[in-house]
Amino acid sequence: MSIQLGHRKKQLEIFNSLLTDNNFFESEKKGLGANKRDEDVWQNFFEKNTWIFGYGLNYIFNTPLENEKLEQVVKGSTVFDSGKRVDGLLKTRGIVSSLCFAEIKTHKTPLLKIVKTPYRGESWAASDDLSGGIAQVQKTVQKSIENIKTKTQVKNKEGDLTGEELFLYKPKSFLIIGSHSSFQGGFGINEDKFSSFELFRQSVQNPEIITFDELFERAKYIVETNESNNTTNA
Repeated sequence: MSIQLGHRKKQLEIFNSLLTDNNFFESEKKGLGANKRDEDVWQNFFEKNTWIFGYGLNYIFNTPLENEKLEQVVKGSTVFDSGKRVDGLLKTRGIVSSLCFAEIKTHKTPLLKIVKTPYRGESWAASDDLSGGIAQVQKTVQKSIENIKTKTQVKNKEGDLTGEELFLYKPKSFLIIGSHSSFQGGFGINEDKFSSFELFRQSVQNPEIITFDELFERAKYIVETNESNNTTNA
């Protein structure tokens, strides 16, 4: 087993613990220091594991900007001036690189409004966090289109060119939020809630809405595929 594969398997275990073990999650948050939010736990984890965003996000290979954090500020001709903060600023990997944006909430974020009865019959409304997250990503993308040229050269914090060129034409965006476990009842999945979420999600083209458990499964697929390839090539 390669060192990289072993590391990713360990990180996958941590990912699973963050999703399923509240005591572990709270311990990780406490370890970040005082006044940290749940979002900060995930931001810290994904900063260390940007490979998780590498596959599966609409079948595009995504990678962070060279030598920079996942979290960036977007405004003007560079991505380091004072402006709108975005949780994840990624680029597609290929001969031509394009920007794409990610907004990261938490696995605990509700996907549907928490009410005693549905909006109407079997219809449950999207939560304020979900609809607000969508609006937040869409506004970031809109501002970026207004402020960033269709082609831009990336500069580092010192103002030096990094050699990267990025293109911005109707950029792809993602919202990582909630978990399907919120639809799980004592005797199975609440189909009314699940279908309400799915129908709402399918009606939104951009950003692509991905739950944390889905992102975990994609990360698991990356690890299992790499492990299978290593075994085949051994």
